[in-house]
Amino acid sequence: MMEFIALNMAPIMFASLIVVLLLGYPVAFSLAAHGLLFFFIGVELAPLSNGSINLSWPLLAALPDRFWGVLSNETLLAIPFFTFMGVILERSGMAEDLLDTIGQLFGPVRGGLAYAVILVGALLAATTGVVAASVIAMGLISLPIMLRYGYDRSIAAGAIAASGTLAQIVPPSLVLIVLADQLGRSVGDMYKGALIPGLVLTAIYMGYIFVISMIQPKKLPALPLEARTLGSGVTSLLVALAACGAITWGSHHWFAAKYGANNADMMGFAAGVIIVYVYALLDKTLKINLMSRLAQQVVIVLIPPLALVFLVLGTIFLGIATPTEGGAMGAVGALILAAAKRRLNLSVITAAVASTTRLSAFVMFILIGARVFSLTFYGVNGHLWVEHLLVSLPGGELGFLLVVSLLVFFLAFFLDYFELAFIIVPLLVAPAQALGIDLIWFGVILAVNMQTSFMHPPFGFALHFLRSVAPRNAYVDRITGRTIAPVTTMQIYLGAVPFLFIQLAMIGVVIGFPQMVMHYKGPPVDTKNVTITLPQMPGLGGLGAPGGLGMPGGLGKPGGLGAPGGLGTPGGLQPPKP
Repeated sequence: MMEFIALNMAPIMFASLIVVLLLGYPVAFSLAAHGLLFFFIGVELAPLSNGSINLSWPLLAALPDRFWGVLSNETLLAIPFFTFMGVILERSGMAEDLLDTIGQLFGPVRGGLAYAVILVGALLAATTGVVAASVIAMGLISLPIMLRYGYDRSIAAGAIAASGTLAQIVPPSLVLIVLADQLGRSVGDMYKGALIPGLVLTAIYMGYIFVISMIQPKKLPALPLEARTLGSGVTSLLVALAACGAITWGSHHWFAAKYGANNADMMGFAAGVIIVYVYALLDKTLKINLMSRLAQQVVIVLIPPLALVFLVLGTIFLGIATPTEGGAMGAVGALILAAAKRRLNLSVITAAVASTTRLSAFVMFILIGARVFSLTFYGVNGHLWVEHLLVSLPGGELGFLLVVSLLVFFLAFFLDYFELAFIIVPLLVAPAQALGIDLIWFGVILAVNMQTSFMHPPFGFALHFLRSVAPRNAYVDRITGRTIAPVTTMQIYLGAVPFLFIQLAMIGVVIGFPQMVMHYKGPPVDTKNVTITLPQMPGLGGLGAPGGLGMPGGLGKPGGLGAPGGLGTPGGLQPPKP
């Protein structure tokens, strides 16, 4: 019996951890406790393992170095920066302004509020990166408005929950930072690879809303005329966009002529956006009113968060800043935006610091526990067991990706995305590399899959976040005076199911079209026309003879090493005569 346990220590250890986690014990402490317990068992059973257990008591001395490796990891500094940025922006009322403005812009269209929720979810994902903040903010702000104007409860709830989960895949997602760290790849490359899948997923969400609005228009009505408080004015907005394009084109040519073509396009675009934004502010402040109220509001509300997105992601993609530096700039930018709206005070900063500290400590504790667990798991050759198990699957690369996707989808019913990233992903790196799978592509597939952990009924976190703010009892609407029926838990679950299937379909799309991700490598370099020219180097002067290494009088030449005139030969360095 003891010999059987010694020979199968890895699967027993892994299965025991899953059982303990399913029982609800804290992840960080479960990982550390399992690591220490099975380390003790492994040391005692090592003589019975025929060499499959490589554990001994002195190996515990490696734990401090492993802990220090976690605490000194500069990449993980991006997590508190982006968390702080997200909380500050959420407390500054940016979500409320965006929802109101985009809702008014799409008001005349059937399902306009649902489109607004999805677009704002994508914008919040690109600025906050926190699912809970996005879902709760949109649940508090947009759900009452959607219920007021007769939206189907399930569709409204599903759109809010699903758009909040875009923070998982749209950069600067926190899970992408963790996945890049666990996969040993660049966070910037992970962001570039995930950008197009995130935008495609947003478009598919909107496509689903469009189809429903065509098939069942009563479930997704347009805003009534009296609710469009900003009035019309799309023509004025189009004129402003055309003016921005013209200024961008002219500025591009001016910058290219004066400073060269490098980055002239980005400088021209920045000039166009800044001029249009400043004009909209002056038009509203001085009451010139050449622009419509709708155009003024869209320009003034949308440009600051988009500028913040460019400040963070643009500098990372252009190679100007690392993700950690981009996160720091984003945190400072969020403070500036909140101060500009006069919503920055001590209570907002205190709440942001508390949330950031809580999440950062949560991540650090899980990472430290994972280090203890992995020390023992690798000591019992658990990584080899996982690699042999997954590499031998039928179907090769495709079979591996399908089985791993099913495994992560099942475990996401019970585990958080951080827990999946720290426990499961490190075990999948070696098999993926053995099959020749690009790890950035693999990481994006996992990130899309981990989105489903927020949408699974009945355990999905996004569903619980929405349930916490959705009305449980009937209430009287303060605008219309009508009694609004509550939103039931079953309606939230039913609304989440179509979007869950969309996320699963998106996993297949990313697997089937890897070029959506692989563009992060840039265009391939044509090596046929590359010429390498070595400069002509003067002789370095051979030891004891004229000439240098590889030149006349150098290696293998007269006067060189091991040749006449070289070391230990006539004409070379000779030992002193007695």
